[in-house]
Amino acid sequence: MLVDSHCHLDFETFSNDIEEVLERAQEAGVSGMQTICTRLSHFEKVINIAKRYSNIWCSVGVHPHNVIDEAGFCLEDILNIVNSHKEVIGIGETGLDFFYEHSPRDEQISAFRIHIQAARISGLPLIIHTRDADSETCDILEQEWNRGPFTGVIHCFTGGHELAALAMRLGLYISISGIITFKNTDELRNLVKNIPLEHLLVETDAPYLAPVPYRGKRNEPAYTKKTAEYVAQLCGVEFDHFVQQTGSNFYKLFTKAESNNLGDI
Repeated sequence: MLVDSHCHLDFETFSNDIEEVLERAQEAGVSGMQTICTRLSHFEKVINIAKRYSNIWCSVGVHPHNVIDEAGFCLEDILNIVNSHKEVIGIGETGLDFFYEHSPRDEQISAFRIHIQAARISGLPLIIHTRDADSETCDILEQEWNRGPFTGVIHCFTGGHELAALAMRLGLYISISGIITFKNTDELRNLVKNIPLEHLLVETDAPYLAPVPYRGKRNEPAYTKKTAEYVAQLCGVEFDHFVQQTGSNFYKLFTKAESNNLGDI
């Protein structure tokens, strides 16, 4: 039931050793992975991975960094992909990144709302990226929720109490990455240990953000186990219970993932 809810297996860094990467994931007990789309123009690479392996699913969406380069995409583009591929189980990643601002803020906001509408119409969970934009993210989520409910997850959570509280109030999940193991994240640890397990997922965001003791190296799905072990200890629960609960959360949220049809890698 250990699931890497968010990774990027289509990235070039995995092109030469994907089989070995997946073998290590299997050895670490990672039973499923979701590889995340960040550009519609790269979706073919993403879906090919999901179609090749029975325990890998994927999403469709445009990362806020890439909105400016993927200009002109629309709601129908996302929905057409969803309706064409059973392996697509989520919408995104999408959201707001006001730290780097690789795309203009207004275009990020517009794209975020398109993705929310796609999640609402398709019934698939929204995969939310937010950095240095807690207040704006909360405002948009609340406004859009009032237009009609949707499900989703705040991935790689590094936000504050306001965002965590709103997420739980709306029934969204909170996904924890290797950042939780970093030295200077006491505030995040204090917040996460008080979040009910029923709201938590775990992820790598591979190839980024490898947990201690692998920090600085390429991250990969096998390291989901290190993050899960750390968070389980932080929350004061047995590792097996934590894995069972977060795995159950994943399949409850991403209902299109076939939890009972996981073949060998």
